[in-house]
Amino acid sequence: MSHDAQTREYREYIESYLKNLYGEFRDQPQKPLYQAMEYSLLAGGKRLRPIFAFEFCRLCGGDWHTAAPFAAAVEMIHTYSLIHDDLPCMDNDDYRRGRLTNHKVFGEGMAVLAGDALLTDAFMVAAKARLPKPEDMATAVGILAECAGSLGMVGGQVLDIMSQERELSEQEVLAIQSRKTGALISAACSLGVIAGGGTEAQFDAACQFAAGLGLAFQIRDDMLDVIGTQAELGKATGVDAEKNTFVRLYGLERCEELVQKYTDYAISALSAFENTEYITALAKSLTDRRV
Repeated sequence: MSHDAQTREYREYIESYLKNLYGEFRDQPQKPLYQAMEYSLLAGGKRLRPIFAFEFCRLCGGDWHTAAPFAAAVEMIHTYSLIHDDLPCMDNDDYRRGRLTNHKVFGEGMAVLAGDALLTDAFMVAAKARLPKPEDMATAVGILAECAGSLGMVGGQVLDIMSQERELSEQEVLAIQSRKTGALISAACSLGVIAGGGTEAQFDAACQFAAGLGLAFQIRDDMLDVIGTQAELGKATGVDAEKNTFVRLYGLERCEELVQKYTDYAISALSAFENTEYITALAKSLTDRRV
């Protein structure tokens, strides 16, 4: 199967899975909540985190469909973070993925609650996974919580807020982005290994891959905020000019080199697996992306 065909299969499956999550609840009295949740959850996007979960499950010899509850849970947490990031009290963005942000359509209160519900429901969905080793469920839920919470994504967002009054060192920028962006990528990869019944060595390799790719992805994101257009990205550009981004720290030329460096680091971790052509091509495609 070609690279594009594999990506399309993964994306179509997770889109269908997410679309069916709340189907039986749409007639509940709190229907406006589900409308707000699905507005953002079903807005498309790259679906990279679910793809990583599926692929690492496959790389470990498992049926990749087994990872679907974990893939959906990570995407739900990612979506909640975007809803909250866009709020006036955070980044105050009007557009996300080419259309109005959640609070612009449903109001701030409903947007907050939609994010809260997506975060909480993610654990309900993750708990439905049927693992090769059922005893691994506690570990999986713990990983998901750690990557999403104060030690992971939320912690990174807090460090980002705290940093806005001063310029940061390289180590401080890395500390923010390894949590803010890298943590959920790490969750997706490591949960894929658990869903596939992988070994400890494969688990460690997936975490190493995620660490490198998370940084490469974020650096490219910072670059696109400078060189991309709103039409390409579906959101405003230039909004991070005064933030502690990799571009502000290094400049565009050095950032290009770092994207390659961290992508190569990620790919080197894949030696713990066989049949890595697809995941290698996917990682490299992030180096040159324009959206």
